[in-house]
Amino acid sequence: MMRGLIGSAAMALCLSSVPLLAQDNAKGGAPDSDKAAPVRAEPIVSVTRHSGTFGGQRVAYTATASDTFLKDDKGTPRARIFSVSYIKDTPEANRPVTFLFNGGPGSGSLWLHMGAFGPKRVAIPNDGRDDGAPPYRIVDNADSLLDTTDIVFIDPVGTAFSTAMGDTDPKEFWGVTKDAKSIAEFIRIWLSQNNRWNAPKYLGGESYGTTRTAAVVNELEGTYNDVAFNGLLLISTILDFGAQAEVPGNEMPYVLMVPSMAVTALYHGKTTPAAAGGGAAELAAEAKLFATNEYLPALMKGTALVDEERAAIRSKLARYTGLSEQYLESADLRVTPGRYYKELLRDRGLVVGRLDARYTGKDFDNAGETPDNDPSFYGIDASYTAAFNAYVRQDLKFNPERQYVTIGGVREWDWDLPGRGGDNRYYKNVAPYIGRALRENSGLRVLVAQGWYDFATPFFGAEYSLTRTGIPTDRIEYTSYDAGHMMYVNETDLTKLSRDIRSFISRR
Repeated sequence: MMRGLIGSAAMALCLSSVPLLAQDNAKGGAPDSDKAAPVRAEPIVSVTRHSGTFGGQRVAYTATASDTFLKDDKGTPRARIFSVSYIKDTPEANRPVTFLFNGGPGSGSLWLHMGAFGPKRVAIPNDGRDDGAPPYRIVDNADSLLDTTDIVFIDPVGTAFSTAMGDTDPKEFWGVTKDAKSIAEFIRIWLSQNNRWNAPKYLGGESYGTTRTAAVVNELEGTYNDVAFNGLLLISTILDFGAQAEVPGNEMPYVLMVPSMAVTALYHGKTTPAAAGGGAAELAAEAKLFATNEYLPALMKGTALVDEERAAIRSKLARYTGLSEQYLESADLRVTPGRYYKELLRDRGLVVGRLDARYTGKDFDNAGETPDNDPSFYGIDASYTAAFNAYVRQDLKFNPERQYVTIGGVREWDWDLPGRGGDNRYYKNVAPYIGRALRENSGLRVLVAQGWYDFATPFFGAEYSLTRTGIPTDRIEYTSYDAGHMMYVNETDLTKLSRDIRSFISRR
């Protein structure tokens, strides 16, 4: 996720376990808190064996929760990457392996792990209600992908249990390219250790994890010693940051947000369905046409947009957004997402969520311009954090002294992109990395999964970024879901997402 996500049900029986190979005395706290601690000779590794039913198939599998050391040229560990690998015990020939991570940057992979694709998941309300207080139910996840692919959940440096080591400055790993290089190094190590170089490979992430996916592909497929992928899984996609930058003079963010505002207004009863009838999909299609063919040209006119033409645009914009014409006029026909969260349901004393606009919350008062907080984040974070810590320490037997960093573990991120001139310092767009990979790997396909009610990475923004020059579109598939950024918090959409990805992988 971009900012983050996350009982007493029966857990999978641990049939056997292997003791930790080494103990770690690093202190808990900030992700770089053990910067000056002695470098340990061996990583912590815990191996446990389990079984479960996934996609209707009974699967026996081995879980390996472990640190992988990234070393310098002298063999001295610079960082440790925490990961959890799930490997089928009796795999068929050419069984795929899928590498997954979340986003942030600075988020651990617990959201996809405990929410979508791991063998266990945390069960929270489906309908946008707060997750409440513990205990939270941890249940078998029939929608895990383990019937179709082995899975490796990866936590970049500064997230989860992953840290810089010794005298290494963690900032050496904090940047679009720096982070991608470290994940690419981890993947090469994992492929060698597990003898999977010739296996079908899939790579995916959520939110900034889609940015990371593009950057990692550029590191692995853009070199002579390359690692080719069969597919990329982009869940809640953000690739072109320039197009969505809320800065004066940039009209694109307003255009790309209109379809998201339209379906949100429909969900909360603030507008009517599309003229053709139906629900979110039909209204989104209509709103995209308005945004592209009418709203964008109108904004391009700037102060020259006057009189009847301005009134016509304002009237249609009010219909799609659910906001009053008076408010839209006061905002000069340009409503930022932050203002929208506060204004849409102001008459009800509620704000809507950023990650998932189905969620609503109450602020300190109703007079502010933007919300106090995001109800779609504080509505789920406690459950995921508690559930993953319980699961990894009890079931997977990985229990270091250092604390698990759920989100926010990095700072001063280096957004600069190399190559293509100095303007990359100002316009951040990794979509061309995917375009190059598609052009140079004829077997590569891309699946783009988007929630209707996601304002962090709006669905129209994903479509815009992947339909630019130089990006082949014939191997890009789009799927939509009736939830937000973490569409899998809705169990119906979790099943649909799992089925869509399972089908995507099986059609290789």
